[in-house]
This record gives sequence, structure tokens and C-alpha cells, in this order.
Amino acid sequence: MEIGVKLREIRNELRLTQEQVAASVHVSRQTISSWENGHSYPDIISVLLLSELYNVSVDTLLKEDPKMTSFLKESTDTVKSNRRILYGMGLNLLLIILMFFFEAVKGLAFLLFILIAVNGAILFYNFVRKI
Repeated sequence: MEIGVKLREIRNELRLTQEQVAASVHVSRQTISSWENGHSYPDIISVLLLSELYNVSVDTLLKEDPKMTSFLKESTDTVKSNRRILYGMGLNLLLIILMFFFEAVKGLAFLLFILIAVNGAILFYNFVRKI
């Protein structure tokens, strides 16, 4: 069973509103709705708070939804995230070096400049996401 369906069922069994749950978990009512409708997943801290509020084990909430388990693995794998950032920085450095070597070829230098800008934007996004 998907975690969103399970969260809605447990909340309804306990006769709690989305607003009450949101206040307990320190998120908005819209966030609770988004979780329950399967549009997004709660982070691990929210799962722990929901587990306490609903008086169910974390295993009960997580293990029956493989998508949720995959989401948590991806979102908490800092080694993989750091590796991606390092690869991106290396790629940007390589592109900058290539741009200087191919400075005479205007079209190629411009293309490399565009690739550097795009890769820089992706790197910036990943840095901000980590904060």
C-alpha cells in the first residue's frame, strides 16, 4: 500500500484533520494533502513525527511502499550527492579549459560557454538543495 493512502486512512481512523496533523508535524495543510494524494513524500523527520502522532511504527509507514523507500534512499545518500557535485565541478573545469584552447573557433567557444553556464546552474541548484 502506498504511504499516502496509509497516512490518509490512519488520520481518518484517528479522526484528525489535515490541519491538526500539519500543526503536529510542522508543515502546511497543503503538504499533508500532497503526501496523502501521492504528489510528494514526507522527509524522514516528518515520517518519525507522523509515526509518533499516529502511534504506528516507522516500518509500518515505510516498508510497504517501495517508491517511498527509494525516495528516502535517494534523498539521504549524501555520498552520491557529493560525488555528483564533484563530477559536475570537474566537468565545468574541463569545459573551461577546452574553451580557452578553442578560443579561436568562435562557434565552438560559444557552445562551450553555454555548456559551462548550464552546468554551473545545475551545480548551483545542487548546492542550494544541500543547504
